[in-house]
Amino acid sequence: MSYEPVIGLEIHAELQTRSKMFCSCPVVDPTTAEPNSAVCPVCAGMPGTLPVVNQKAVEFGIRVALSLDCEINSQSIFARKNYFYPDLPKGYQISQYDEPLARNGRIQIRTSRGERSIRVRRVHLEEDTGKLTHIEASPNSGKGIAGHTLIDLNRAGVPLLEIVSEPDIHTPEEARAYAEALQRILRYLGVNSGDMQKGVLRIEPNVSVRPAGSTGLGTRTEIKNLNSFRALERGIAYEIQRQIGILEGGGQVQQQTVGWDEGRQATFLQRVKEGEEDYRYFPEPDLPPLIVKEAWVEAIRAALPELPEAKRTRFLQTYQLREYDAEILVSERTTADYFEAVVQAAPEITPRMVANWITGELFGLMKETGGTLTRLRVRPESLAGLLTIVQAGEINTPTAKSVLAEMVQTGKTAESIVETRGLRQISDAGSIATLVTTVLQENPNEVSAFLDGKDGLLNWFFGQVMRAAHGKANPQVVREELTRQLASLREGE
Repeated sequence: MSYEPVIGLEIHAELQTRSKMFCSCPVVDPTTAEPNSAVCPVCAGMPGTLPVVNQKAVEFGIRVALSLDCEINSQSIFARKNYFYPDLPKGYQISQYDEPLARNGRIQIRTSRGERSIRVRRVHLEEDTGKLTHIEASPNSGKGIAGHTLIDLNRAGVPLLEIVSEPDIHTPEEARAYAEALQRILRYLGVNSGDMQKGVLRIEPNVSVRPAGSTGLGTRTEIKNLNSFRALERGIAYEIQRQIGILEGGGQVQQQTVGWDEGRQATFLQRVKEGEEDYRYFPEPDLPPLIVKEAWVEAIRAALPELPEAKRTRFLQTYQLREYDAEILVSERTTADYFEAVVQAAPEITPRMVANWITGELFGLMKETGGTLTRLRVRPESLAGLLTIVQAGEINTPTAKSVLAEMVQTGKTAESIVETRGLRQISDAGSIATLVTTVLQENPNEVSAFLDGKDGLLNWFFGQVMRAAHGKANPQVVREELTRQLASLREGE
């Protein structure tokens, strides 16, 4: 029997607000801040404290929901999600469920199987949990000495946006494409850095399989807290095969929560999965309904930036780029902005040439130096200046690459580097004709061999002329003049 995977994704994105979801504690970098340094009675769950909703977090949530073509609910309800949370002191999470911030959206994805639209079930706000660090007992700590767990509440209460898809995904590749598309949108909107290694974006796929051609849903398992796209693909692929193996062996898949072991490349059981009723949702008594006015929604909509998919389409149509180049350039908003700034600064340069230099040579240098566009010392107008010099034939491509490398290191303009180092290319036809004549006169044996039919010596002569010109001669003019003079010698035989 053949099986069809059915996959839905829950993606948790921390919102880049300055303060937490329900209190004024600052949002700090969990990798650098002192543990438990951004904690107050509210996020520590002290009795008698009252939460207050962070307006900026709501605005960010609406911004994301609108970008996903969701319907914004004029009223949403915060609820208590009851569960044993060792990293949330109050023992429950304030979240949304029955009446979320938004619902019924979609994300467009492209895979090797074509383009598809994946439905978004809901977008809702909640608070993040703290962070637990488990330390195993040392082998030398003595009999009966157990390990211990450290808790850091800096992350507890940080605004979290959960985006839940419908079970419309059927391959690991589609799951990755969906997650990557959402990550790009979040970055374009400026609401989340997309840095999965820091845990600010976490993915939890729900995976099930069913007989091919059927419409029912199989029993699902949830893979918790994946923090890379590679783990997402591999974890889903493993779960699909594990579940198929169980069914083909006559067994039944259990609803459970599993983790992903990167070392073993396998999932492992964490707990039997709870149903929604186990969370005992009920409206948060300390928070009134969240009312969102239409005028505010429309103001947020009007301020939305051009999103990646729309920008990609425009780049293809306006600049006639290749699909690959357009995809690379729109992957980050800073990259797309940089590209357009260079194009605007050098209208005589074709956009394809600009794209080739950015995605090729410039990205290569940035990879070597570990730099980013936001810290790059080569401003768009400086790169435009370099390409203008190349287009005018004043320097050749190899020279231009060395000039760009120096620009990245020093921040100097191409013009100043070319002048200081005396790199300007010789394009004068008379000067190049003299160089070619000299080289041919100094190498009579090679000229005779060429005239006898060794056409491959043309490249050797080219190299000799370029050496005589210290690499500054225009290659195209050199080749044309060589061809002309050698043809003239053959005709004179």
